[in-house]
Amino acid sequence: MRVGFVGWGKMAEAMIAGLLRLKLVEPTQIIASGLRAERGEELTERYEGIRTVVGNKETAKAGVLVLAVKPRVMGEMLADIKDGVSENTLVISIVAGIALGDIVKALGTDRIVRAMPNTPGRIGQGMTVWTCAKAVTQDDKERAKGLLEALGEELFVEKEAYLDMATALSGTGPAYAYLFMESLVDAGVGIGLPRHLAERMVLQTVLGSVAYARQSGVHLAQLRNEVTSPPAPPCTYLRWHAFGRHS
Repeated sequence: MRVGFVGWGKMAEAMIAGLLRLKLVEPTQIIASGLRAERGEELTERYEGIRTVVGNKETAKAGVLVLAVKPRVMGEMLADIKDGVSENTLVISIVAGIALGDIVKALGTDRIVRAMPNTPGRIGQGMTVWTCAKAVTQDDKERAKGLLEALGEELFVEKEAYLDMATALSGTGPAYAYLFMESLVDAGVGIGLPRHLAERMVLQTVLGSVAYARQSGVHLAQLRNEVTSPPAPPCTYLRWHAFGRHS
């Protein structure tokens, strides 16, 4: 069965790389399409054996079709591929904010999976939350699960509303993590550390903290308490403050 990618941006490439890395499909089973021929040439050079085409009509005939375009062009793209999508096509949308019902209505099929991945999926360390229309079979679910695992961890949810929440939490969550790390690095530089040392300290500290949290199974608040000290009683603070002023 061919796997088609409509849109060949970073997340589509992450899935392609993951599928090939895990040997879930052969390169010859993958076809991707978009608007810029130079991007297609770039992908075929990087992933030998896959096929790329400009325009989406041929890609739409794939047995499994991944929709990976920008939300603003989703309507135009769905109209473009509608005639190529059959009742046997399993459609997986990773387009943010586009509901299952809208895709079903536009394509005339209800074999639709909707997923919300995040950018760490580019190295196989992502978090993808997904759901599907009621017509999706158990075999389809297993197939979708396997494809989404190419990006990292996957989490199936029954309620589609959870995907919009996941967009805010895990979808955009990496931006908050990077902002936190950036602030720690800047703080390290601010107290006198060279930036390259501060960056190394922060990256390993965050990486180790995540690994420790997952392994320990302990509530995050308890882990935090293992590191922090309780605030000193007011009288202690006042004595220290007075000592500092008169020393």
